Amino acid sequence: MAQYIQPKKSLRPGVARRIVFLLFLSGVVLGAFIKPSVIDRIVDKAKLRQFIPIHLSQTRFFVPFRFGLDIQGGTHLLYRADTKAIAVGQQSDSMDSLRDVVERRINLFGVAEPLVQVEKSAGQWQLVVELAGITDINTAIRLIGETPFLDFREVRPDGDRDAILEAQKKKERMDEDPYFIPTELTGRHVKGATLNFDQTSGQAEIGLELTSEGGKLFAEITKRNVGKQLAIYLDGAPISAPTVREEIKDGKATISGNFTPQSGKELVGRLNAGALPVPITLIAQQSVGASLGKDSLDRSLFAGLIGFFAVAIFMIIWYRVPGVMAVLALLLYITISLVIFKLVPVTLTVAGIAGIILSVGMAVDANILIFERMKEELNRGRQFEEAVREGFNRAWPSIRDSNVSSLITSAILYWFGTSMVRGFALTLGIGIIISMFSAISVTRTLLFAVMTKKMERMRILFMSGMSR
Repeated sequence: MAQYIQPKKSLRPGVARRIVFLLFLSGVVLGAFIKPSVIDRIVDKAKLRQFIPIHLSQTRFFVPFRFGLDIQGGTHLLYRADTKAIAVGQQSDSMDSLRDVVERRINLFGVAEPLVQVEKSAGQWQLVVELAGITDINTAIRLIGETPFLDFREVRPDGDRDAILEAQKKKERMDEDPYFIPTELTGRHVKGATLNFDQTSGQAEIGLELTSEGGKLFAEITKRNVGKQLAIYLDGAPISAPTVREEIKDGKATISGNFTPQSGKELVGRLNAGALPVPITLIAQQSVGASLGKDSLDRSLFAGLIGFFAVAIFMIIWYRVPGVMAVLALLLYITISLVIFKLVPVTLTVAGIAGIILSVGMAVDANILIFERMKEELNRGRQFEEAVREGFNRAWPSIRDSNVSSLITSAILYWFGTSMVRGFALTLGIGIIISMFSAISVTRTLLFAVMTKKMERMRILFMSGMSR
């Protein structure tokens, strides 16, 4: 029969109690960070404001939770992308560029962690935009929709021009430009824009600096169009059609037109924020009211509280003193999790809250494995200190393997899932990591802290169904 050898170094009750005191203080501080308004109310009711004049909820100490669209309310926008002018092999890259540009534009509007993702349905590329907490929807839509689509077009041959004009008299080929042909050079090749003024006329002009790829394309286009017009279109409308005098190799161009200083400044700002590489059209809009989001949050929190109290009652009735320790460790686990979600910050959705609740269950599962092992050791006649150590040692491999497999699953869901699934996976993964700390370290420390000779004689307090 295997014999247990007690380690030379151990956590004594006195040391454990000091650690528990520090954990308690840490929990109070972290709790104040989560809900500083509660601390302010306590200070006011206790008439301690003369000693604590600072209102925590009005300082930088207060960091609000970040909620997603389904809780905070906001707008869901669906755009259809026009990729006809883009080669099939380049459509995916162009849509990725479009997503990045729209994200930058939305960030200028002040949206916290907007969701912008690309989808392809029935061969049609779409852009999904979710703006949580935005009430001025029309401004947001205008901000995204007015991001300019810039492209350069060369002169169409005379024969093609006449054929298109003749067809348009018969109401045919109405979507074709009879005078200019689109080139591969578009707004996605724009590196930067500046507002300049012509030294002779004083007219406002837009100076463009192209990317390395754009510079090469511009050189090729200007080379084959020397002596011809090269039109610059903005959102499908011509704004300038200068004549190319020579090949331009430095990747710099000038847009001249009827710009006022104000309109030129606005265009430069939009181009620097990112010209859309693909034209988009708003095809659907759905608003989520704040009241609906609050109802979802209240229901989720209520379900979480019911689940927590049900688990706490079971743990205390079945495991007695260890169950109480597990519930205290669970409270600290929840506190640490909420603080991390504030600091990262994590955008909490209904699915994310479900991940938190599930991770609470996994934290309890780890405690159950440990306590059942402890029960076996106590039934074998071991001293309480030995039973605690042996219970944790024997349960650790199972806890480790189950949590690692869950973390792998969370990582896969986060990597390949949609926004809702990723929120669930993120909160679940963070919760699993913290739960391992609370189950292994905090619970064990609490058990060592209550270890006394009197408690040793009252083994019935440590678990039900255990022989005396």
